[in-house]
Amino acid sequence: MTVIALPRVRRRTPVALGACLLSFAAFWWAQRAAHVSMIDLMVYRAEGETVRAGGDLYALRTTEAHLPTTYPPFAALLFTPLTLLDTSTMRTLATAGNLALLVVFVALSLRLVDHARVEGVWWASAAAVWCEPVWTTVRYGQINLLLGVLVLWDLTRRPGHRWAGVGIGLAAAIKLTPALFAVFLLVTGVVAYARRGPGGPWLRHVRGSAVAFAGATLLAACALPYDSWRFWSRMVFETGRVGLVEDTANQSLRGVLARLLHTTQPGLWWVATAAVAGSLGLGVAVAAELRGRRAWAVAACAVTALLISPVSWSHHWVWCVPMVLILATRGRASAVGAAQMTAVSTALVAAVGTALVFCSYALWWVPHGPGRLELRQTGAQLTLSALYEGAGLVFLTLIGVRLWRTYRTV
Repeated sequence: MTVIALPRVRRRTPVALGACLLSFAAFWWAQRAAHVSMIDLMVYRAEGETVRAGGDLYALRTTEAHLPTTYPPFAALLFTPLTLLDTSTMRTLATAGNLALLVVFVALSLRLVDHARVEGVWWASAAAVWCEPVWTTVRYGQINLLLGVLVLWDLTRRPGHRWAGVGIGLAAAIKLTPALFAVFLLVTGVVAYARRGPGGPWLRHVRGSAVAFAGATLLAACALPYDSWRFWSRMVFETGRVGLVEDTANQSLRGVLARLLHTTQPGLWWVATAAVAGSLGLGVAVAAELRGRRAWAVAACAVTALLISPVSWSHHWVWCVPMVLILATRGRASAVGAAQMTAVSTALVAAVGTALVFCSYALWWVPHGPGRLELRQTGAQLTLSALYEGAGLVFLTLIGVRLWRTYRTV
């Protein structure tokens, strides 16, 4: 049987690779046909030029949209090599780099759920490249896939790995949102220790993250002392610099509340909602981790971070890729015996539904753009512009229900 099956496996991989390359080629052509601006990549390059020129990083306003610098100073240091490239080469390398990062992101996501077959990586990558968050990430020349790879690379290492924490620490030093993964590990370790369990592995992981974050931040402080002082004493608190809170592209709870309440300042409503969602989401992630469900825990933590962040642009939701893969593989893994058919159906329906949400581009079907049209959305339009948050909340609910049922049967 092995002799017969092996050639089939070898045939499947080249077919999957060919399909992925064909999909990527079509994607590249579509991006060029759409004349994508890669506006965020141009901002990154301007930040690198400002660092090299010794200018004021957080006074920078660049591109036709007059976009400001919003990331910590360490990110600007990493952007300085972009100044050595001409615009055309930089855009080509950014597109190719993001496509390569997508493949790695998919591979790490599948490793997280123990389904890391090579042909599966190629097939999943061929499909994932067309979802709206990935399309927009490449369109803007964003770094979301890089951050996702750093976090997943870190969380798919074996326990006690000497580099544990480095990926999360560096990701948080580039952009603050991934720091919630360190909080998740810390809470898990504390809860495990309180239960008289071995909390050490999680706490050591947190320590590694803290050291990496501190090292990167101190390096930036030595190279850019004035900019570091300004960022950590002032700019980090000015969330309005990022963009309009009610913008349709803002797929966080704060954005949903701004559109729902027709206000640019959701205020205490957002604080209360974010506190509840953050507590429950982090609780689900910790519970999943303590029960050996690392994939569920990681995805739950990522979704929680996206929900409670003041601004989560649609391209930040590249975490929809592991969300769909986790739901799909859980459904397949549960397919044992008639008693599991309901769970299988629920997981597969959820996987298909989540994929449709993120591949529909529905949030762009509503009025948006100049004139703050989002503040006058109707009920149907509000629903379409809140699909990502809805998908995230449903995902957390499914994991929570599954954990509760598992607990009841123990």
